[in-house]
Amino acid sequence: MSAAERDPAGTGIDELLERVREGLDRIGPREAYTAAGAGEALLVDIRYAALRERDGLIPGALVIERNELEWRLDPRGNHRVPEATGHDLRVVVVCNEGYASSLAAASLHQLGLRRATDLIGGFQAWRAAGLPVA
Repeated sequence: MSAAERDPAGTGIDELLERVREGLDRIGPREAYTAAGAGEALLVDIRYAALRERDGLIPGALVIERNELEWRLDPRGNHRVPEATGHDLRVVVVCNEGYASSLAAASLHQLGLRRATDLIGGFQAWRAAGLPVA
């Protein structure tokens, strides 16, 4: 019996988010800053342009809006960015507050990027931690 057959209403977003996060090794702003600075992680900002313009950017983060993420980071895809070097790449997805990034990181897992994760609290937590913003 499929999940839809067990619960015809489907899964609510809160339940889905909780389930998705169980499969992620989520990290906080300082750990993400250290990992990116050491070349051990690629920070990927998926926020839309208006938020980036309003709040700024994380220096060195790759900007890929959410609707292009899978196409740009799939190491086997024809539309990948040069930074999409392989399935062992540690990607830290950054959204505004750390919700959409969890779902995005789970989607990257489905593409085989098993080290993909997201930033707890998103860009707002990064900024609140006093980390660099351009």
